Amino acid sequence: MTSALEAHGLAKRYGRRAAALQDCAFRLPAGRICALVGPNGAGKSTLLALAAGLMRPTAGTLRVLGTDPASARHRIAYVAQDKPLYPQLTVADTLRMGAELNPDRWDAEAAEAVLGELDRGARVRRLSGGQRTRVALALALGKRAELLLLDEPMADLDPLARHQLMGALMADAAERGTTVVMSSHILGELEGACDYLFLVDGGRIRLGGGIDDILAAHTLVTGPVADLAPHTVIESRTTGRQLTALVRRDGPVDDRTWQTMEPTLEELLLGHLRSPDAPPLLSPSAAVDTDRAVAA
Repeated sequence: MTSALEAHGLAKRYGRRAAALQDCAFRLPAGRICALVGPNGAGKSTLLALAAGLMRPTAGTLRVLGTDPASARHRIAYVAQDKPLYPQLTVADTLRMGAELNPDRWDAEAAEAVLGELDRGARVRRLSGGQRTRVALALALGKRAELLLLDEPMADLDPLARHQLMGALMADAAERGTTVVMSSHILGELEGACDYLFLVDGGRIRLGGGIDDILAAHTLVTGPVADLAPHTVIESRTTGRQLTALVRRDGPVDDRTWQTMEPTLEELLLGHLRSPDAPPLLSPSAAVDTDRAVAA
């Protein structure tokens, strides 16, 4: 299976501060649309910048599209949180620059479609945050990259524009088999669009794999206060004599004792974030070091 990203012992430290990433081992199969989630300061932006070749790891390796990030840069499109653009250029000048920098693969039609009715003669410095986002995404899609790295790409957009652009972006990626890694704090935005997941917390990969696989490995159970062994309890709460718990199953759950249901993605992620000591889980497609990961 071809990997878009593959990390072994990956770590990144900024000076004497705590490591932004530490001892990460994972893989992302090519062609997946991956949600990168986690709290502020978890290491999401660092991971995307490493994959884009904008910085070097302190330890370990990160392979991108089968090679080192610097060598793959022409095959990658990266949109950072602050959407860095040349403020003195017009929108048309910015697209022209994108075409000249990517002469062999530039798709003007894809770039124009993202811009919609935005004035092509407007200078970037006069654009709103949402308009700058459109320009940055237009450059990314126009490049026709094999890997899209998007750091909070929709944060500046209103809900309607976010819905429209997300739909266009996902449809384009699915049609062309582009691998997408997208960080966001808006879980509802990711749940319907992404089929793969990495949960980053404390500089480590806590969850990784196909979203359906990870959800299927967990169950919400409700019933009398009792021992849930051999299942791994991620989070639980007790109300009177009633216990509600998110568990990682080890075999079938006794449905004579427990009411069960599959958690939503939001319930799953919040449960793991509230339980930082829960063991990590990487599905077989995401694991590269079976000695250090639990297989779903």
